[in-house]
Amino acid sequence: MSTFHKVLITPNKTIMDALRIIDTGSKQIALVVSEDHVLLGTVTDGDIRRGLLRGESLYSLVTTVMNGNPVVAKSIDSRQTIFSLMRLHNLRQVPIIDKNGKVVRMELLESYIEKRSHSNPVVLMAGGLGTRLRPLTDNCPKPLLKVGKKPILEIILENFIECGFYRFYFTVNYKAEMIKDYFGDGSRWGVDIKYIDETERMGTAGSLSLLADFGLSEPLFVMNGDLLTKVNFHQLLDYHKETKALATMCVRDFDYQVPYGVIRTNGHTLIAIEEKPIQRFYVNAGIYLLEPRTLEMIPKKAFYDMPTLFEQIIASHYEASVFPIREYWLDIGRMDDFNRANGEYMENFE
Repeated sequence: MSTFHKVLITPNKTIMDALRIIDTGSKQIALVVSEDHVLLGTVTDGDIRRGLLRGESLYSLVTTVMNGNPVVAKSIDSRQTIFSLMRLHNLRQVPIIDKNGKVVRMELLESYIEKRSHSNPVVLMAGGLGTRLRPLTDNCPKPLLKVGKKPILEIILENFIECGFYRFYFTVNYKAEMIKDYFGDGSRWGVDIKYIDETERMGTAGSLSLLADFGLSEPLFVMNGDLLTKVNFHQLLDYHKETKALATMCVRDFDYQVPYGVIRTNGHTLIAIEEKPIQRFYVNAGIYLLEPRTLEMIPKKAFYDMPTLFEQIIASHYEASVFPIREYWLDIGRMDDFNRANGEYMENFE
């Protein structure tokens, strides 16, 4: 059993209120209840991200993203019945209600099994030249540049380890030996690290073709080795499984303000003038989850980029999903980004 009152929320609250509950607690869920604690619905991280993709605001009512028909268990159900229910529906938590529909407690999968760990492979792309960060990268590969107290790649590695991942593959090229010397086989962190050597430039996806010999059978993470983020990789994996997609791409909001008044016309007639409108887009965030069979779509020993892989997946009529990142995210591509990362390190990674 576990305390549950901290995850209760009333239907007049906002999505932002639900996010605070989900992000600050260990239960990863908010329960929407009436004043007398009758369960009205549940809200998970995935529900919120799907709502954001539909255009909901963080200040919309929580009921706009609520699952009004959640899986629940009864207070009279046995522990084994509840565990079987979680396994059947691939759930990490289940609200327990009484005969009147009131929430009486919540059960967590972690209380039934050992600490959650994942055998999914994690591929970190660490072969880039880092030309835009010269002269810092003249004698040091970009993934080994220190942000705060640690190399960028070590921060990424430890974020995955914290989420229970332990199988890593580093793709390396530029100054590969320095990366290998620093990380070794991963035993220093209690994980396994293998290396994929790019003998030539292969793009952001080409080196994945070299994984075919490893016999991977689970969805694999692929992440650029120059990103800092606080994405919850548990949630990303759950989201990918829920969508049943062949591949999932993480995306970020990008706003651009047109510096002029934009004119709308109908033929030669002026209809309206919108002064300096803001255009909003989703952009590729450099983090992916791929089913193993996508590796068969990547040409051997050829330059091939990740967007091309997704275009091929779409053209082949397979499902490709997007996962909107709402957490901290920074692409360290330029010197300004590197300086910003160092300035923000204490706030986000200490």
